[in-house]
Amino acid sequence: MSQDTGIVRTVVADRTDLEDLYVRHVPGAVRVASLITGDADLAQDIAHDAFLRSVGRFRHLRQPDAFEAYLRRAVVNACTSHFRRRKVEAAYLRGRARSAAPADQPDHGRRDELQMALSALPARQRAAVVLRYYADLSEQQAGETLGCSAAAVRSMVARAMETLRERIPRSEDT
Repeated sequence: MSQDTGIVRTVVADRTDLEDLYVRHVPGAVRVASLITGDADLAQDIAHDAFLRSVGRFRHLRQPDAFEAYLRRAVVNACTSHFRRRKVEAAYLRGRARSAAPADQPDHGRRDELQMALSALPARQRAAVVLRYYADLSEQQAGETLGCSAAAVRSMVARAMETLRERIPRSEDT
């Protein structure tokens, strides 16, 4: 039985145990995050957030003596999420820079037309389109939110897009 097992079981009742767990494990987590991210400040943030998430899940740990492994996994996942977000943000900004000419102004008439066509869709189709394209959820995530399968989401989105294409024809200048 590791030293962490007893601490994890009693940490809620005793603040000193939590401090001991923090002192023993967070420096290693910071080092791991620092090596992955290459940024000491970001590594501190990630390690502390991962520690808080891990501590918040004490009751759910199947093996309390494996706290260090849980924390390390949380740090790696947080680093991966950070880089994924940065990649998505960079791609979005590149796309915006390429597509937007300085003289471009939003076409509010088209926006209103789209809003009206979207509101005319059946509620589940509208929800599927909003979750997929506005909230940028995967088909699986949208299905979980809507309480249906990914295939059902795919079908609803396809039918909704077909309806929207019929109601809002492409303008000739784009």
